[in-house]
Amino acid sequence: MNKSELIDAIAKDADLSKAAAERALSATIDAVVKAVAKGDSVTLVGFGTFKSSKRAARTGRNPQTGKEIKIAATTVPRFTAGASFKAAVAGKKAKKK
Repeated sequence: MNKSELIDAIAKDADLSKAAAERALSATIDAVVKAVAKGDSVTLVGFGTFKSSKRAARTGRNPQTGKEIKIAATTVPRFTAGASFKAAVAGKKAKKK
């Protein structure tokens, strides 16, 4: 599923126009990106958590030459799926606490 197919599904399920669904999806994505870029985490209960994570500097290897290269430290986005999402993908019902 790509972004336009997701917009179509949102519009159909939420009884919205495609333009309104696209604006809602874009606003949601923008809000998540801005929050994670600031260092905050975004938790959507039942779906998952978006957060940033620091990756340490390390030594890698150029696959063509075999020469060692230095890979700089960086900050990357992370997503951890929630229990309901994991259960849905596995085809099981989520456990109630």
